[in-house]
Amino acid sequence: MFHQPAMIYFQTVAELLSVRECARRLNVASSAVSRQIAQLEDALGMALFQREGRGLRLTAAGEILFRHVRRVASPLEAAVSELDMLRGLKTGSVRIATVESVGLSFLPPLLIAFSQRYPTLHLSVEVTSSADVVTRLVDETVDVGFGFVTVPPREIEMAVRRDVRVGALMRPDHALASRQKLTLADCFVHPVAIGTRELSIRRAIQSTLDASASVPPPLLEVGSIRMLVELAQAGHHVSIMTPIGAHTEISSGALVFRPLDDPGLSTNRFGLMVRARAGLHFAPAVFYDHAKEHFRSLELPGTVLA
Repeated sequence: MFHQPAMIYFQTVAELLSVRECARRLNVASSAVSRQIAQLEDALGMALFQREGRGLRLTAAGEILFRHVRRVASPLEAAVSELDMLRGLKTGSVRIATVESVGLSFLPPLLIAFSQRYPTLHLSVEVTSSADVVTRLVDETVDVGFGFVTVPPREIEMAVRRDVRVGALMRPDHALASRQKLTLADCFVHPVAIGTRELSIRRAIQSTLDASASVPPPLLEVGSIRMLVELAQAGHHVSIMTPIGAHTEISSGALVFRPLDDPGLSTNRFGLMVRARAGLHFAPAVFYDHAKEHFRSLELPGTVLA
């Protein structure tokens, strides 16, 4: 009695209340629509539409049938939507911008786990500064960003964030490694390596450096988080940084991290960012959810959930 074309034509005419508009939407002849509706009415023995001026209106029988057709069609439309999502996940891409320290710590395991789960998706990762991460998100040249931003601009949504304490990174056999509390002055007794002014970690400690009563010894300034880690591993220097960027070395015990207890020393706010009020496509949205779960379960010394 009920054939698929007839039900599709009926639902569309009921929504538009026009045979002509239904034919235009479905790209069929108006006569074909009228024929299917007539056959359906004959099968039911009831009129489904009543002509009203130049348009149509549903009869009582048409209202009942339309209500049930929509109820049946809703799960099918949901299934089609999920199939569209699956199609997107098979062919999509995710553009990521990250600061160097994240690329050296927990981002590689996150990327590996995601690629294993969604092997057909394309991932593109750019390593840049925190300021550039924000710029690229605003300009919509990347989908997801990882970086240090104390107060994000209104165009940016920081979905998950952590306030990361600045500390001293060193080998376990360093003279300061046994001390649980350290200040910058304690570190200055030994050779110290810090980031250049272009790095967000330097901006986090600059005011404390400027206000220090003691004159610091000559500092080794480097523009790379990886080099700060390597210098700490060499054993001669204490590197002033956050634990992000040395996550693997700290977890393995190759290096130790001691948060600094200087009064007024600011934390460095790290977060997972996307554009505010901008809907992500299927693949970036799935990566975003995957990253949030990974990030929330991550434990790093010197950090607290914000």
